[in-house]
Amino acid sequence: MAVGGFCKLPSGSVVVALNLPRPTAPTTAAGLDGVRVLVLAQNRARALTRLRNLGLRAVYLRGNAAPPTPDEITAVLHHPDGLIWRTAPDNSVPPALERTELWHPIRSLLRRPTARV
Repeated sequence: MAVGGFCKLPSGSVVVALNLPRPTAPTTAAGLDGVRVLVLAQNRARALTRLRNLGLRAVYLRGNAAPPTPDEITAVLHHPDGLIWRTAPDNSVPPALERTELWHPIRSLLRRPTARV
């Protein structure tokens, strides 16, 4: 089950944040290879439907354990697709030492790896 949460904006739309396993790469030895996905939609159901339509079928949101931060909300509001991702934060690393990663469009996550010849 994915850890995540949501935040309702004054405009009536909703930002949903989910921590998911990376769909295209095998997990690392520790099994912590995950991504944080942000979706902007009219309601929570539409946000989850957008992810399911992209092939992430087993996506559910139970509760509001990890809602999006204000910085994450700003990032998804300024992206034209309203659907972005980056590597999930590692809770064992102190925030001061954490590497800052930019947000990526969802297309780059779901792209099939090219075959090497």
